[in-house]
Amino acid sequence: MPRVKGERKLEILKALAQMLEQPKWERITTAALAARLGVSEAALYRHFASKAQMYEGLIEFIESSVFSLANRITSDEADGERQAEKLLEMLLAFAEKNPGMVRVMTGDALIGEHERLQVRMNQFFDRFEATLRQSLRHAKAAAVGKAAESDTGAQAGAMLRYAIGCLHQFAKSGFTRKPSDSLTAQRRYLPV
Repeated sequence: MPRVKGERKLEILKALAQMLEQPKWERITTAALAARLGVSEAALYRHFASKAQMYEGLIEFIESSVFSLANRITSDEADGERQAEKLLEMLLAFAEKNPGMVRVMTGDALIGEHERLQVRMNQFFDRFEATLRQSLRHAKAAAVGKAAESDTGAQAGAMLRYAIGCLHQFAKSGFTRKPSDSLTAQRRYLPV
């Protein structure tokens, strides 16, 4: 039975993500990835021009998954503060379901790779923070003055930094310290 176009690319990305899920993670080589898939390195390069392109594929998955869920949250939930809470919960739940992606999100997997990959992950977090800020602005629409505006920026920043800290702790613990466990216990200390 012939392969569906793009199926091998998806298999390569899935294998890379699974390798990143290993608690005793080491830098992944194309040789190790090819061995895991039972193909030659040349077969990998027929689908991706470089390992950086493979990581870009994972980043695209992160972006499309997180922001499609974020769009759903912001359209379904009218209350801005509740939107921000749900956005934070969603990001942490995404991390728990995709531990290999956490290594990409935190930049661990990108060390030694092309710097544009880390720039792109930074842009992802900037965009997520802007989404949080917009939700909080929506919640503060009744407040008057610029103090409310600057508060929403500070709140969004604190929430994002909390989430990034949870992602790092999850990765550094070998994926045993789940972000949702922290959120449940620490929710009352968050600025929402």
